[in-house]
Amino acid sequence: MTTPSAPQHIVIIGSGFGGLFAARALRRRRDVRVTLIAKTTHHLFQPLLYQVATGILSTGEIAPSTREVLAHQRNAQVLLGEVTGIDLDAKAVTHEVLGRETVTTYDSLIVAAGAGQSWFGHDEFADHAPGMKTIDDALELRGRIFGAFELAELAPTQAERDRLLTFVVVGAGPTGVEMAGQISELAQRTLRRDFRAIDTSSARVILVDAGPAVLPSFGEDLGGRARRQLEKMGVDVRTSTKVIDVDATGMVVEDSDGERQRIEAKCKVWAAGVAASPLAGMLAEQAGVEVDRAGRIPVEPDLSLPGYPEVFVVGDMMALDNLPGVAQVAIQGARYAARTITDRLDGRQPRPAFSYRDKGSMATISRFSAVMSSGPIRLSGFLAWLAWLGLHILYIVGFKHRVTTLLHWAISFIGRGRSERAYTVQQVLGRRALQRISADEAPKLPEIAES
Repeated sequence: MTTPSAPQHIVIIGSGFGGLFAARALRRRRDVRVTLIAKTTHHLFQPLLYQVATGILSTGEIAPSTREVLAHQRNAQVLLGEVTGIDLDAKAVTHEVLGRETVTTYDSLIVAAGAGQSWFGHDEFADHAPGMKTIDDALELRGRIFGAFELAELAPTQAERDRLLTFVVVGAGPTGVEMAGQISELAQRTLRRDFRAIDTSSARVILVDAGPAVLPSFGEDLGGRARRQLEKMGVDVRTSTKVIDVDATGMVVEDSDGERQRIEAKCKVWAAGVAASPLAGMLAEQAGVEVDRAGRIPVEPDLSLPGYPEVFVVGDMMALDNLPGVAQVAIQGARYAARTITDRLDGRQPRPAFSYRDKGSMATISRFSAVMSSGPIRLSGFLAWLAWLGLHILYIVGFKHRVTTLLHWAISFIGRGRSERAYTVQQVLGRRALQRISADEAPKLPEIAES
């Protein structure tokens, strides 16, 4: 008698678009065992984080539980933990949560740990200008944005009131444009009747970018339309303007002529720049290659790590053909890697090199207004907004999340309300408090968890 061979063990790092779609692409294979390791318990629909920050959606609608999403996939297991080590020669991944360290071995590895915010070498800016890459970031910004209006109602002087009612968004890509547009809508439309001592419509929203254009990846025409729409809404758009310094009460910017100006603003949002997960550097060192300026690791045409054909890197972590760091690159790369692994198991010929199919880009500016670029199609205004609406509903995971998202969009886009305006001081201050935890205090965390 012969003993059946053990299932191929495929470890996936990350629960974003790359990690989740890789796991789901393997759902019908009985000859594989999938272990997904992630430092959060949810799959984050990152393109809609700005709507959590501005009170349109709740966290649950854009961040379903990863366990719930994969509950019916019998060949998949989800493990919570932040990956602290990858040993390519031993084929082992070390991950840790609250001081508990676990080592998981693999036959094939898909690394889809994504990217974080980059402050271009000025990480100290993060103290006063948070990024927007996580649920924690979005909740902190919600507190800062709505809290600014609350404090302005109490401000004893006009100077302090003006500082609180000035909002600066750094970065004129899709995230920055969407964020600036939503803050403007909050001030001009949603909150106008809610305060007595202040006129929220007098709030200033400033969009700053070091580059010369708004939405540069959309082309000059659509970028120009987006800029005109933002300016029509009252947003002060300042391109070719670099951020020189950021502090608690404002920032210093420099224009293309080298002239510097200080902007007094209590609430700042950093929506510019990304840096690949530090895991890319860890892999690069072992593979004998170098990461690029964004911290991404070069991969082979089949998305495998040079010298390690059983290891695949997908999404924002990989450097290949100057592909952008967008969800579709992660999704298509994850599916390709999963199919490559199963083709090898089935003894098929190697697949052709990975080829990204660009399905286009879109960004909202305000309710009923967006821009869309897809091949030869260039749309702006209401039709682009409808396309944006349909596409985002399509990619939200889970039927119940789609239904509740549509209901909240109806409240916000048709009416004036925002159904998620609640915030706490803990959300606003929690990030910096956690950063202050010293190394000798860290071992106490497991005791807290077990008590």
